[in-house]
Amino acid sequence: MKREQLGQMVEPLLGWYQENRRRLPWRENREPYRVWVSEIMLQQTRVEAVIPYYERFMERCPTIASLAACEDEELLKLWEGLGYYSRARNLKAAAQVICERHQGQFPSEYEEILALPGIGAYTAGAVSSIAFEEPRAAVDGNVLRVITRLTQDSHDITDAKFRSEITADLERIYPPEGRGDFTQSLMELGAVVCVPNGEPKCGECPLSALCGARGSGTQLQYPVKKKKADRKIEQKTVFVIQFQDKIALRKRGDRGILSGMWELPNTDGILSGQQAAQWLADRDLSVRTVDGGQQLKHIFTHIEWHMTCWAAVCENEGGDPDLIWVTRAQLENDIALPTAFKKVYRAVRVT
Repeated sequence: MKREQLGQMVEPLLGWYQENRRRLPWRENREPYRVWVSEIMLQQTRVEAVIPYYERFMERCPTIASLAACEDEELLKLWEGLGYYSRARNLKAAAQVICERHQGQFPSEYEEILALPGIGAYTAGAVSSIAFEEPRAAVDGNVLRVITRLTQDSHDITDAKFRSEITADLERIYPPEGRGDFTQSLMELGAVVCVPNGEPKCGECPLSALCGARGSGTQLQYPVKKKKADRKIEQKTVFVIQFQDKIALRKRGDRGILSGMWELPNTDGILSGQQAAQWLADRDLSVRTVDGGQQLKHIFTHIEWHMTCWAAVCENEGGDPDLIWVTRAQLENDIALPTAFKKVYRAVRVT
């Protein structure tokens, strides 16, 4: 199939979607606020992982106004474990813009949606088509995989110009009705049939007769994607410090990874047990015991942390003004601790 023939896929794809679409909570109600929140949560995150977060989020923030008014710490706690916390902050910032400039009503015009904080072309296209039935494409990795296999297109899918061309090609073939379903059918096909890892399920695909890659047996050659740079490895020493029934935390700076989030005290490099005890003493902490040295790893998109972890029991709160002492109950119930540090807390938990 050539790109100018993509219109041939509309009817069979919509028919397949009506029969086979997954029942997901955000598909039961296409109110734009709900579509928007789901699309932000689904970025870089599996559907199965998102469902409980989405349901809990909607219970606490059922409207744009309630999201705009949500306290930052509570919002981040709702998001805890999803990662990419800037998404949550941008959701709130956009909700506040909607309340201030759009009288609390989600804007229906594509350009106005695109202008909201944290919203790019993909999310704007998804909300515009799914919630407002506009002929706007939402082109992500799933969609690009489907299209490049259908057309045997060897362009690098990370190229922004190519993505824009595919977006324009798709928007020319949107049906007069069922535009939201067409957007979701492309996403769905890429997620559950034309899958990224391993063999695609061509026997279940409604487009197999149209697919160039299927016809030539070259499915795994597409999409073509520029090799990512190797992740940068950073060595960290991380502490779980306890005084009485409290655990020490501190706030990260306003720049860089996990900016503005709570963290367990840590330092760059690998500290031995003796060095770890000295690091604590330098902060006027009277140390009773230091145990651990366990090695853990956490992978971010571009960075990999290799963490040496120590658990310390202290007899005072020390003199470091950056340390904040919280109870275990507060840490579990009220404070959003990023997954990297939650992993350490659970692995070397002091008693």
